[in-house]
Amino acid sequence: MTAGLPDPAGFPDCPVCAYVLTGTARLCSDCAGRTLQPVAEPHCPVCSQALAPGRPCGNRLCTMPQQRRGFSRVDAVAMYSGALRDKIHKLKYEGKAGWAMIFGRLLVGWMESHPEQMRGVDYVVGNPTHTGRQPLQHIEAIMDAAYAEDVTRAFPLSPPGIHRLVKQAETPRPASRTLDEKRAAATAHAAALTWTGDTGDIKGATILLVDDVFTSGSQLQHVALRLRASGAADVRGLVLARVPWSG
Repeated sequence: MTAGLPDPAGFPDCPVCAYVLTGTARLCSDCAGRTLQPVAEPHCPVCSQALAPGRPCGNRLCTMPQQRRGFSRVDAVAMYSGALRDKIHKLKYEGKAGWAMIFGRLLVGWMESHPEQMRGVDYVVGNPTHTGRQPLQHIEAIMDAAYAEDVTRAFPLSPPGIHRLVKQAETPRPASRTLDEKRAAATAHAAALTWTGDTGDIKGATILLVDDVFTSGSQLQHVALRLRASGAADVRGLVLARVPWSG
């Protein structure tokens, strides 16, 4: 992978890796892929949940027609476990901003290695956090990092500080809530979002909606439905981590 040069340190030892500053998205994503828990095979083609042999997906969203579900599919870089879970928490709740750069590389590396899923995408946008979120707006930090890591401008990411979706009002957080409470929080979250570009831009567009973690999919569903109602033709999801969930 790096002939004649030091081997990458491996995820999660990224802070001490020889390539922490100079590494490419492909290098870092390939390196992390050796240690992250991959999405299981077989998995649901809609929500990426692991499937038991001969059994359908237990996520109720996957049985809905796409117009009610909002998104056509959600892909994940890896499963929400071990070191990845820990480092997402470091960024999200402790403000360890250096992990935004690494996660930006992982996202861009996934995009580079999945051209079939990126075909036809008009906008790559983050599922936004509240503008006053503390310790930081982690999704926005990841999206800004992803733009910086996309050195060839191969993907329709927005420059740092420019975000197609913004969230001006704070709403209840879905973590550690019942499924019904998560759905109510997801509805409130989607209602608080604003598309900042020309409203005509969204008409007929294919949007890749990026988030850190996917559990039941309620929040992604409601954001996707909001985008579809505004004229988007297709909404796809991409998350850093897929939480094992039995519905």
